[in-house]
Amino acid sequence: MVSPQIAMRGATQLGVAAMLALGASIARAELRFDFQPAQTEIARQISSLHALVQVVCVVVVLVVAAVLVYSIVRFRRSRGHKPGTLTTYRPLELTWTVIPILIVVGLAIPATSTVYAMKDTSNPDITIKITGYQWKWRYEYLNEDLGFYSTLSTPRAQIENREAKGENYLLEVDRPMVVPVGKKVRILVTANDVIHTWAVPAFGVKQDGIPGFVRDSWFRVDKPGTYRGQCSELCGKDHGFMPIVVNAVSLPDYTAWVDEQHATKRASVDAATAAAGRVYTLDELKAEGAKVYAQNCVACHQANGQGMPPAFPALAGGKTSAGPLPGAVNIVVNGSAKNPAMVAWKGSLSDLEIASVITYVRHSFGNELGDTVQPKDIAAARR
Repeated sequence: MVSPQIAMRGATQLGVAAMLALGASIARAELRFDFQPAQTEIARQISSLHALVQVVCVVVVLVVAAVLVYSIVRFRRSRGHKPGTLTTYRPLELTWTVIPILIVVGLAIPATSTVYAMKDTSNPDITIKITGYQWKWRYEYLNEDLGFYSTLSTPRAQIENREAKGENYLLEVDRPMVVPVGKKVRILVTANDVIHTWAVPAFGVKQDGIPGFVRDSWFRVDKPGTYRGQCSELCGKDHGFMPIVVNAVSLPDYTAWVDEQHATKRASVDAATAAAGRVYTLDELKAEGAKVYAQNCVACHQANGQGMPPAFPALAGGKTSAGPLPGAVNIVVNGSAKNPAMVAWKGSLSDLEIASVITYVRHSFGNELGDTVQPKDIAAARR
């Protein structure tokens, strides 16, 4: 039998270990399994609430463990104690009923306050609509008439283990979301195909995007920096290839970025106008199309054009991609009503880009159709 001294020593060691763990949690050091450093007021409230709950849990464990160890040592049979016959003791029953109620109510007050703050999306400075696709995000700045897709930019060579993994492996995109610090940003989250979740832990934001519904949330970033997250809903085969990157910049830098985006948009329109009257060679279209395909199509249809049936059919000998030219043009320009995963690219790619990628597909992966698509053909298809 274990002696009382050994039992008490073990209980003391357990208590010290628990207090050390509690102290480490309160210190909020940079632990491997801790939250990301909070960069918004909501994230700080969530972090503080988490710490409070952990303190309460540790205290409850210590108190219960202390009572249990004391009872085992003090009232053990070797000291002549026998089991009691008491069937009820109202003061004790009231105590262990009232105390948990008080704990739950005490935790509910700050939790409710945080939930209300999370849902207060009123009076935003900027509103951004976020749409999830398999597997990319689209950001639309409703106040600025700007929109773009954001896709994974990690090289395929790293994903296929032909190169060493980069520092931000699977957490880097070609076009990050940009927001100003100190401004309230309201996000409207939805999805085009399946449920996605837009989540950035440093902001304390995790909002589901559900097809046919629009859910909202908000954040206000404290300081400039690059913040990363991922889709947090199991949305399909390439769920892990759907990162989120947000660049928080100063207000002057944000204004400059918006101006740059408008200038790029105007330049794109001018270039499309100029391209509409030009006839490109097959080699020119294929070279441009290879770039467009690598940036926008490879995630779903793969680098070898084999796709991921049935959601993403193969482009090699595909019924539509290698079929009659009008059908191939229509599905890229307007998307597919039968398969929402195939989005309409007319809103994000220029006439030249669409024409070139269609031409590239029809002359790649074993396809040799011998035809070309010109920007003027895409301009006509848009009407």
